[in-house]
Amino acid sequence: MKILMAEDDTTSRLVFGATLRKLGYEVTAVENGQKAWEAWKQGEYALLISDWMMPDIDGLQLCKMIRAESSLQYTYIMLLTALDSKGSYLEGMDAGADDFITKPFDEEQLAARLRVAERILALHKKLHTQATYDRLTGVWNRAAIMDSLAVELERAARQSICTGVIVADLDHFKQVNDTYGHHAGDTVLQEAARRMRLALRPYDQLGRYGGEEFLITAPDCTWQDAITLAERIRSAINAEPVDSQSEKIPITVSLGVTIGGDRIGEDAAMLIAAADEALYRAKKAGRNRVELSDRRT
Repeated sequence: MKILMAEDDTTSRLVFGATLRKLGYEVTAVENGQKAWEAWKQGEYALLISDWMMPDIDGLQLCKMIRAESSLQYTYIMLLTALDSKGSYLEGMDAGADDFITKPFDEEQLAARLRVAERILALHKKLHTQATYDRLTGVWNRAAIMDSLAVELERAARQSICTGVIVADLDHFKQVNDTYGHHAGDTVLQEAARRMRLALRPYDQLGRYGGEEFLITAPDCTWQDAITLAERIRSAINAEPVDSQSEKIPITVSLGVTIGGDRIGEDAAMLIAAADEALYRAKKAGRNRVELSDRRT
């Protein structure tokens, strides 16, 4: 587990850091709240241990800043304090702290509290996975991919770049279920999702939008980038039949493509509707093809 530690006292920082490393943790130690904030934004730290009293940004402010940020990974926060009043602890909890360690610390007590933190983080991760991933295919579920698209559109607006939106629908999927059974249909969906993931760029996102329909978000994407990506997905799906028990099931996919995020008032629903309209034309034109939105200029 990666731990970020903020402590302005040099001796305390060295002793505390050495103890954490002795207990088997990877530690980044910084000397003030500002550096802790910058380090937290740059890396993925499961746990933050911060001194309560620091110049500039203190422990309470740091808690509030981290809690105000939307992050897929929860950060467990411990505050180091010499304070012992209940009011102070409540103030820390209200700011977003999860636990407190009183200085001077006891190594055994610290180890025990860290185990509690690990258990809570593991539970949080499990619940987060259940809430955001589609159980059958292992890709984002509808709510999570929509959230991802909203975040990308906000970033695109700030940076004046475009985000690609692709809606992909497996062709004749009802026939697969009717002919081979629902177990085979599940296998087809799982394999289709796997092939799509392999076709994506590292920073693209894939989610199951509903039934046999998938939504892909492609950050920092031109029209040509989006077309190339969609064609790569189509080719990957169509590459070979899906093995389902003793059956080999041929599958194809139709895709609708648009890009956006650089226009005022544009939201996720508008872009999905545009990609969906292009998908409809792909289906009408014979399936197993990529069609572009009429928004293209």
